[in-house]
Amino acid sequence: MNDVVNEPMAARMLALAGLLQALKQVRQIADTGQADAAILKTALDSVFRIDAASPEAVYGNVDALRPGLRLLREYFDNTATDPLLPKLALSVLQLERRFVRESESVGHVQTGIAVLAPSAERLESTHPDVLSGLGSLYADSISNLRPKIMVQGNPHYLGQANVVAEIRAVLLAALRSAVLWRQLGGSFWDFMLRKREMIDAVDTQLG
Repeated sequence: MNDVVNEPMAARMLALAGLLQALKQVRQIADTGQADAAILKTALDSVFRIDAASPEAVYGNVDALRPGLRLLREYFDNTATDPLLPKLALSVLQLERRFVRESESVGHVQTGIAVLAPSAERLESTHPDVLSGLGSLYADSISNLRPKIMVQGNPHYLGQANVVAEIRAVLLAALRSAVLWRQLGGSFWDFMLRKREMIDAVDTQLG
């Protein structure tokens, strides 16, 4: 296959890797109350990189997405260990379709991110105050859209307001990746008609 074909697909795979990587953190936070600090930062930083010049720049660099790329490879190999992760990803991709049609919700999210951006730059995106703000933004703008994203986990952690806020913040990051995937030309047809090309793109990124 020539590079003209592969470059757009490679970019889409980065967005999907960002999506899965964020959702893996959602699952981990819901089960343990803890996140991987570096992966969490990659996800939340992406929310504020609205005008990034490339998909790589949205996430910092390709290396930051290696965990997500490996999750994608496991999905294609049918070796994934978390059966709930693909279902959660599908729900977010479906939610993205509804979200982008709701101009009021889109506007609210864009305004909210702009308001939080100075704090994220000053304190870092993973600061509790920023997490709380992003969590509230998700609750106010996206939680009422369908399909409603249902996160399963340990009730002990899911009953804690700070954990719920962090989960919502990371779900917002996952939605940002879903929007990017669509903007790059991604569609569900890729999974049915271009699976081999998707796998090749993931393998190329993983080296």
